[in-house]
Amino acid sequence: MNPQLHAVRLGLSRGWIEFRQSITTRADQIWMALINGIFLLVLFLQRDATIPGTNISLALATLPGLLGMNVILAGWMNTAMMLAVEREDGTLLRAKSTPNGMIAYLVARVVFAALNIVLGLVIFLAAGLIFLDAVASIGVGGWLILIAIIALGLLATLPWGAIVGSLVKSSASGFGFSFLPISAMIAISGIFYPISGLPDWLHPVAQVFPVYWLGLGMRSAMLPDSAALAEIGQSWRHLETFGMLGLWAVVGLAVAPRVLRRMAQRESGSVVEERRQRAMNAGF
Repeated sequence: MNPQLHAVRLGLSRGWIEFRQSITTRADQIWMALINGIFLLVLFLQRDATIPGTNISLALATLPGLLGMNVILAGWMNTAMMLAVEREDGTLLRAKSTPNGMIAYLVARVVFAALNIVLGLVIFLAAGLIFLDAVASIGVGGWLILIAIIALGLLATLPWGAIVGSLVKSSASGFGFSFLPISAMIAISGIFYPISGLPDWLHPVAQVFPVYWLGLGMRSAMLPDSAALAEIGQSWRHLETFGMLGLWAVVGLAVAPRVLRRMAQRESGSVVEERRQRAMNAGF
């Protein structure tokens, strides 16, 4: 068998095993139940409310934002944090020392992130079908757009999460350098609402980042066409959405392998041991 193809198969298997371990670990189960429970409670409380001046359900308007945030967190933040942790504990060094180990490692990261996104998608859409009749009436075109945006959103965010995880010096800083930028982008990019209500000077800033386009793409798939009147240009701007997400994906996929390669070249047993000692000393 081709060695690289074998590495891909190993990566697929590893990604599935890690995901299965994640959803069966008590601590992860509590975390997922808590976070998803809060979001589901929000949808439940909003189910009978409507956006002022319209007959569009407030919960239906919130649901695309939850799906988009799920992509952002799984693709960007979780990847950055996991890569930083696995640099620190020597997992990455072991992958580097194995023939085609980095290929298997990167495939596993993609599979793990994709499965987490699918899990969130299933949870939120199931809740939407229970609480909101409008979700069941989304047409074939809407579902196709939703799937395309989710797939492209993963490609537009995961490489950048890998870049951040490669550049930080510790798992602690990995959280800070992933959570803070994501929080800032969510705050200004209107993933839960059209940014037309924000100051005009923020509009071009928000449209630079993929978070805005993820939110817009999700809303275009799930909300009625009349909701586009609240968006910039009073349009869903599908061409611009796919173009910007595609641009972030292409640039990220071009830059990430080089950054990862340089980071892997610097990894050694002594470097990992130095990090371990630093982490142990910081605990005292």
